Amino acid sequence: MTKKRSERKILQVALDMLELDRAIEIGRESLEGGADWLEAGTPLIKSEGMPAIRTLRDTFPDVKIVADMKTMDTGALEVEMAAKSGASVVSILAVADNATIKEAIESAHKYGVALMVDIINSEDPVKRAKELQEMDADYVCVHVGIDQQMHGMDTLNLLEQVAAAVNIPLAVAGGVDAESAADAVNLGADIIIVGGNITRSAHVKESTQKIRAGMDTGIGRSAGRAKRARDEDIFELFMQVSTPNITDAMHRKGVLRGIKPLFEDIKLVGKAVTVQTFEGDWAKPVEATDVAKEGDVIVVYAGSKDVAPWGELASWSCKLKGIAGIVIDGAVRDVAEIKRIKFPVFAKYIVPNAGEPKGFGELNTEIKCGGETVKPGDWIIGDDNGVVVVPKARAYEMARRAKEVWKTEERIRAEIKRGKTLSQVLDLYKWEKR
Repeated sequence: MTKKRSERKILQVALDMLELDRAIEIGRESLEGGADWLEAGTPLIKSEGMPAIRTLRDTFPDVKIVADMKTMDTGALEVEMAAKSGASVVSILAVADNATIKEAIESAHKYGVALMVDIINSEDPVKRAKELQEMDADYVCVHVGIDQQMHGMDTLNLLEQVAAAVNIPLAVAGGVDAESAADAVNLGADIIIVGGNITRSAHVKESTQKIRAGMDTGIGRSAGRAKRARDEDIFELFMQVSTPNITDAMHRKGVLRGIKPLFEDIKLVGKAVTVQTFEGDWAKPVEATDVAKEGDVIVVYAGSKDVAPWGELASWSCKLKGIAGIVIDGAVRDVAEIKRIKFPVFAKYIVPNAGEPKGFGELNTEIKCGGETVKPGDWIIGDDNGVVVVPKARAYEMARRAKEVWKTEERIRAEIKRGKTLSQVLDLYKWEKR
């Protein structure tokens, strides 16, 4: 059985947080901004149980409530439980067995709710969508998970393939923002599911309005600009976040220990050109200026805290060539002049004396800097807090994850400004390890 797609495009806000009171507050603000449906996200259901659905239903009696159950087994029982708690739509997983899905569909229709089936992690998503359509599911959700997004998987590519193959109403989820929401509508999605780009915003209502406008106008990335190169995306993301955001995303790893900025209000993002030199020998660090390209960061292991391999003249060479900055596990001199020209320098020590250019060492080899391994092409990010290194193979993932950390902090900051303490916002007493 096939279904015609709806004319009205629905904006569904996924309340993927742990605290029910926060979910209520964010849900209310998003409805004011133009959202249509509210989703009790899986983290909220796991944290609060069925009372989360009941509370959302009682608080918003005229709004459709979606229960994202992520069911893999006992399909009929879990759908019944969600339906009786007040859900209008129940979402389960397409990777469940067909018997589970059929039981869930029967249960949903018996209790007067709709069933959405999420094809996240399906081996053949297009084939599975066709099968779900034949099984009489109400909606198929085209979904790329948060961890998959961090590695660059694109929800819209998958949506385009699925939309061309089925005629069942489609929902789309996975990193959706105002531009991609517009593109999703143009590709045939009926329900646009947005999580972090609304719920982690400091201004939920305004963020919802922006996404609603994108859906209504249909002006997205495909109508505006071509997709950029991956390095451009990485650079822009790292420019938007702090080194604490990045180390949080990397589980406290990547910090170049003991290396500090030479002046305040400093920002450095670029790919590493590495230098291994020896005490008092400044030849290779200076020669790195000829090797490095515009936007690169020179990273040096100098081997001494008493002799500087870098100073003002080398900084001028880099600045005029467009090199982003330098990081030195060692010493620097000519500090006043470097500060004056505002060339980003990070170092462990400041001394007045330099050595001699002997030419020992290597360029673009694996080095240790601040106790961390740095390879040519790794991403270096520095600010007033210090310096972190992100391996090039994981740069896009870590840039995306750091942006998610930033979004979360934006939301927490807004709640603190409204009068809550940090422990109250995070509900620390409830979540302390037992």
